[in-house]
This record gives sequence, structure tokens and C-alpha cells, in this order.
Amino acid sequence: MASITIRNLDDDIKQRLRVRAAQHGRSMEEEARDILRRVMGDASSPRDLAAAIRARMSAGARADLDLPAREPMREPPKLGRQPR
Repeated sequence: MASITIRNLDDDIKQRLRVRAAQHGRSMEEEARDILRRVMGDASSPRDLAAAIRARMSAGARADLDLPAREPMREPPKLGRQPR
């Protein structure tokens, strides 16, 4: 089994972990392992970013937008020296 060290952990996070571990009747280390197991075991992250975005968007969350009609392009400005 591997082990890790977490440096620069906010005091608030550590305190919340300590309280949560006490509520569950286990050590902080075991509580952290349980949290990591649940979080990492739940999601098999898609490799495709577009697929991940589509998976998060429900059909009801999508919006059909009315796009304005396209107009012809303007004449580009004439740059450079103009003859006098």
C-alpha cells in the first residue's frame, strides 16, 4: 500500500476532518481514506472533454437561441497612402 503526506492543509479543513472522523468513530487517517475511496471510486472521468460537458448538461438545461440573420460584410477600409 502507498502512503501520502498532505502539506499546507488549512486548519479549518483539518478540524472539520477531525470532527467528521469522531462522528463516524474512526481516526482522521481512516476518514480521509474513506473519503478518497468514495470520491475516486464513484466517477470514472471521461477522457473526452466534450463528452464530459454533454454528460453534465441535461436536455432541460440546454437553450435554443434565436440567432440574428447575417448581413453582408462591409467594405473593408482602405489603408495606406491615398493619392492627392
